[in-house]
Amino acid sequence: MDAAVQEAKLLRQVNALIVAHLRDQNLTQAAAAVAAATMTPISPAKADAALPNSLLRLVAKGLAAEREEAAMGGGAPAAFDSAAAGGGGLARPLVTGAVDFSVQNVRGPSKSFPKHETRHISDHKNVARCAKFSPDGRFFATGSGDTSIKFFEVAKIKQTMLGDSKEGSGRPVVRTFYDHMQPINDMDFHPTSPILISAAKDNTIKFFDFSKTAARKAFRVIQDTHNVRSVCFHPCGDYILAGTDHPIAHLYDVNTFTCYLAANPQDCSSAINQVRYSDTGSLYVTASKDGSLRIWDGVSAECVRTITGAHGSAEATSAIFTKDERYILSCGKDSSIKLWEVGTGRLAKQYAGAVNGQFRCQAVFNESEEFVISTDEQSSEVVVWDALTTEQVERLSSGHTGAPRWLEHSPIEPVFITCGNDRSVRFWKQTS
Repeated sequence: MDAAVQEAKLLRQVNALIVAHLRDQNLTQAAAAVAAATMTPISPAKADAALPNSLLRLVAKGLAAEREEAAMGGGAPAAFDSAAAGGGGLARPLVTGAVDFSVQNVRGPSKSFPKHETRHISDHKNVARCAKFSPDGRFFATGSGDTSIKFFEVAKIKQTMLGDSKEGSGRPVVRTFYDHMQPINDMDFHPTSPILISAAKDNTIKFFDFSKTAARKAFRVIQDTHNVRSVCFHPCGDYILAGTDHPIAHLYDVNTFTCYLAANPQDCSSAINQVRYSDTGSLYVTASKDGSLRIWDGVSAECVRTITGAHGSAEATSAIFTKDERYILSCGKDSSIKLWEVGTGRLAKQYAGAVNGQFRCQAVFNESEEFVISTDEQSSEVVVWDALTTEQVERLSSGHTGAPRWLEHSPIEPVFITCGNDRSVRFWKQTS
């Protein structure tokens, strides 16, 4: 079983132990609060009667094992050695520098958004509809209404912007893929392999190997029954989540192409605009055309929370998790961007001032989650908010002659991409 799934199951077991411990100590309100925040079911006390104080016993054993390791002069337990060495063990690096969005009524001045420069780097032959960075931030791709996918290398673009590139060495477009029959809706990169997948209106998900310089066509194809609006790899890379015109997300096994559907669809009746996994894969979220957000268990595929009318009767067009998986940032055609608490479904923050009512607007965090960034289709501007104070701190001319259609930020550094109705792709990077 893959490490990400194991970790998700372990986290649920730990949460269940904490809830049971609080309940056994007669801290009923605390148990209920933790259960609600972590979406952990509270089992009857008699169900755990055979194993009282389970959490205390496990902690005692762990401390004893730690003391024994120290006495023997050993380091970390063997189970964690591979993870520490980058071998992909169970433990993953802790999220560092994560913003605490639980702070309410933040006082003090908002942060200033650093200066950025932008460069027009390419054009499609039709509307540039979507963009995606690779997990390591080295590459990104853009998809178009002309059915093409352009593949870029970030280092080459930076070299071109510095103005010191040699003749022919700074071409930003590494190659162009052609294999769809209808416009591209979304894309994603495999977490570890040089594979790019694309979703399109031709009801297909296609796999491209970008390690092969001569490859222009897909080497594998998943044929769905509906227009595939959005795709996302599970962090382990063995599964793909697809949001389509069907109201239930389709989960595909990458090796067998077997398709799975959720067991409890929770009255889903509207097409899905976007699907996204959390960083560990323990949860995923769907943003639907009926304006609702739904949060699903990443292991069982059960719906654990529905936020009905998150964007009123307008379409919910995007939804992403924060790094700590405690919040979801969503965007909709009601011209609103909202931050939701995963554990309660409570609206935590709202970012106002960008007009979006026609296209699939995207709202994203920068790499540090200090800022929320989106576009204004009416003014053709990039709009930036302080993520904590919700104050609008910057409006930048996008450089597009038509409405921007998509904004995608690098996961590792202060660079982002915009593309839009004018068919152009623009690259942005911090200058200070």
